[in-house]
Amino acid sequence: MPRTYWVETLGCPKNQVDSDKLTGTLAADGLVPAASAEEADLVVVNTCAFVEEAREESVATILALEERRADGAELVVTGCMAERYGDELARALPEVDAVAGFGVPVTLGRTPAGRRGLIPVSVEPAPPTLDLLNLPRPRSARPWAYVKVAEGCDKACGFCAIPSFRGPQRSRTVASVLDEVRALQVREVVLVAQDLAAYGRDRTGDGRVEAPPGTTPIAELVRAVADEVDRVRLLYLYPSELTEELVELIATGPVPYFDLSLQHVSAPLVRRMRRWGDGDRFLGRIDGIRALRPDAALRSNFIVGYPGETEEDHDRLLDFVEAARLDWCGFFSYSDEEGTYAAGLDGRVDDGLVAERLAELRELQDRITGERRDALVGERTVVLVDEPGVARSHREAPEIDGIVEVPEDLAVGELHLVEVTAAAGPDLTAVPVGDRAAAGAVRSS
Repeated sequence: MPRTYWVETLGCPKNQVDSDKLTGTLAADGLVPAASAEEADLVVVNTCAFVEEAREESVATILALEERRADGAELVVTGCMAERYGDELARALPEVDAVAGFGVPVTLGRTPAGRRGLIPVSVEPAPPTLDLLNLPRPRSARPWAYVKVAEGCDKACGFCAIPSFRGPQRSRTVASVLDEVRALQVREVVLVAQDLAAYGRDRTGDGRVEAPPGTTPIAELVRAVADEVDRVRLLYLYPSELTEELVELIATGPVPYFDLSLQHVSAPLVRRMRRWGDGDRFLGRIDGIRALRPDAALRSNFIVGYPGETEEDHDRLLDFVEAARLDWCGFFSYSDEEGTYAAGLDGRVDDGLVAERLAELRELQDRITGERRDALVGERTVVLVDEPGVARSHREAPEIDGIVEVPEDLAVGELHLVEVTAAAGPDLTAVPVGDRAAAGAVRSS
């Protein structure tokens, strides 16, 4: 009887891609998925270590799964916490059978205790494995999939420790990305990377990522992927990397969705974050996008309570949020990360004050999001049905934003023209165009 596995994934979409690669490797080694963690012979936790809250969630999940695993089952920790803390994590969690980062190939082998488990294998440094990116991946069970096109980051943002344990940016070839896209057999591909718009910059000198004069590797990649699938969505775009070419490419395509990593708008604080831009520049960019494509959707995230953040800085952010009227926006409290530039800064913001600022910003954005969603009632849009009764238009990224509720008999995995009939907070309700009676019934309910 084949051994079974269960993979628990925490953190961002990039981690989900790593988990998909890992499950492909496990399947290739003859393991089959278990119905639950309690029934698995091998339990793997793919952790997140971006901020303190994520680390706490990862540890809590590891301990919970340790209590639930079956007798004789093996528990393995991988992902960002394993990459960042390694031996320290293994010492802190003696309940875990192995801690294995993604920096080296991972395969099934035999542990020193004699049981089969997941262990890192020593290899030569070339060719690079890019943290599982070039390993096989099973076909997607959904009509969409994340595709990670690069690992690591060359930025030096003051608050971020990711480059310290994920390394510098390492981009995949266009050919390898396209091979994965074809194998997934999906209608929508969501491209992800730590610094997506900088894709290919690290490889242009060796001829492995080609871009004609006047264009960029990321633009060439988007065009190539768009030839394979109906919809291409981009996540994690740094404003300093957003060229006019890329803006026009996204805005004129079927998914005019801009996920802009802004983090703050007060110029002095942005400089202290070791980042580019300010509120006026960001508003100018947003206005330009909307002039090119009025129905474009925009998302961003902001850090609240970065060392040195004043009331004036906070007021500037409030004013920006009101003026920008983004469709989606996340606000996160600053997390002091060991080894980062910000960890040594003065001007700590009191936790209670951070909580107040977060609440004020979230209340404002909830109102804006609700108003923007209400304004869509009566409009027609094309949606992709992800599962019975659940769909998304170009305005909703999977697993991040709201959804569009549709009739459960609408074909899954297909694109449909629908009319929005109602809005409730972040979610919409829609019916297929032509179903006038159903639309009237929804409006009157």
